[in-house]
Amino acid sequence: MKIQKKYLPLLLGIGIAAGIFIGGKLNFSDNSDRLFSSNSKKDKLNRLIDFIDYEYVDDVNTDSIVDVTVNGILENLDPHSVYIPKEDMQRVSENMKGDFVGIGISFYTYKDTITVIRSIEGSPSDKAGIKGGDRIITANGDSIFGKDLSNSEIVNKLKGPINSKVELGVVRKGEPKVLKFNVKRDNIPIQSVDAAYMLTETLGYIKINRFAESTYKEFSKELKKLKKQGVQDLAIDLRGNPGGFLGIAEQIVDEFLEDDKLILFTKNKRGNIEKSYATKKGDFENAKVYVMIDENSASASEIVAGALQDNDKGTIVGRRSYGKGLVQREMELGDGSAVRLTVSRYYTPTGRSIQRSYENGNKDYYDDYFERLNRGEFLDPEKIEVADSLKFTTPKGKVVYGGGGIIPDIFVPLDLSMQNETLTFLRRRGFISNFVFEELEKDRSFYKNISRDEFIEFYNVSDDMVMAFQDYLNAKTKANITFVAYNEEVKQYIKATLASQLFGNGAFEEVINQNDIMIDEVIKLDQEN
Repeated sequence: MKIQKKYLPLLLGIGIAAGIFIGGKLNFSDNSDRLFSSNSKKDKLNRLIDFIDYEYVDDVNTDSIVDVTVNGILENLDPHSVYIPKEDMQRVSENMKGDFVGIGISFYTYKDTITVIRSIEGSPSDKAGIKGGDRIITANGDSIFGKDLSNSEIVNKLKGPINSKVELGVVRKGEPKVLKFNVKRDNIPIQSVDAAYMLTETLGYIKINRFAESTYKEFSKELKKLKKQGVQDLAIDLRGNPGGFLGIAEQIVDEFLEDDKLILFTKNKRGNIEKSYATKKGDFENAKVYVMIDENSASASEIVAGALQDNDKGTIVGRRSYGKGLVQREMELGDGSAVRLTVSRYYTPTGRSIQRSYENGNKDYYDDYFERLNRGEFLDPEKIEVADSLKFTTPKGKVVYGGGGIIPDIFVPLDLSMQNETLTFLRRRGFISNFVFEELEKDRSFYKNISRDEFIEFYNVSDDMVMAFQDYLNAKTKANITFVAYNEEVKQYIKATLASQLFGNGAFEEVINQNDIMIDEVIKLDQEN
């Protein structure tokens, strides 16, 4: 049968369209960005629906959610598939990358003026000679003080392209004129390793606050320093660590596991399994390792704890972790925004998923924290609910459980003296930090000749300073706050904050850890084994 010439263009078009469709089906993951070219709102939703159809880990009836908003769509999936608006992308990307371009200061807006708390060590501001207590009043001749400027506006004036210069006008106590500093902007690291120091002569300590792109490099750098100090065993503090990049967690686990030991495996919607194994590069395979976790240790933190626990390597200390066993991938939506979509589940080496159920919706999922608290799980390990159907066994016969976080080998209850509502409120609202800054402003010279080690070991916060803080709070909040029940704890937080503002990274943790019951337990375990 002959085909009339007039139908050839139509048939050719249909053939090309079919080829594009089939190609997209076969190779969606690698070429998903090529499937879309328009930035219209309609195409944005179409793109999201396609991602869900082809990549999301569970089967979803997308027809029922086509007409709702982006956030509404994601709320129908799981608690960890999230939308990132265009205006938030830079901040989110910088946080996960581990650096940003700037001048390198931490500051406090004091009496409507940017006042430097301290210059980040090695940053452009540090090299230029900007010191704690300096007031920055101009940037390239523009005024940057006054009630009308928000912190974000101030930051935008100080940020700029890498290697660009900004002239800062600075008022410094004791200097009669405004000082001028020419500062060349550079990459400023966002530290993900909060502290690294020796707890005892042989036991080292490293605290990681998230798993960013830079975390493994930071971790390796600090571990090398500890080795020079004689470290034999290591405590890794992952309390409060919400996670981050799965691959970075794998690299850190690799330091402690022997060659070819399984770290984890992932399974996607199509049932494809990818396994990750330890390599030959581990430098700490023969050491004892302790991993500290709590109810806010999630995702990549749980990968580290689960991999070591399931391989009978090290000891997990603390409280049951968060329970996030889903893996997300960031996907651009074509207009500067993105979606982090759950594309697979991860499993620890014994085969357990530690993901909590989200069948009853996001509210129920997030309220699980309060349910744990109310039933007493943070104080009594017997209150931890486990399912016998989710029981697994490690190679050496240790019983572990799936279905809702990593249960530690050694339980340590919540320290109600240090982790209570009053102190949590004061820390989160910045009252302690602001008070300490204003105290330093009264006489920075008093601390000039005190070394970091001397301060941490010998400095004591006076009762008068606690009373001054109490008066400061009552003036700020119009409340009637007293610290009768928490006097010593308040002293410790004030000292830790002083240390941080005077000496920088890690000083806060060295002070606050001095009365930490979980660290005391780790030290005790290390000395007994």
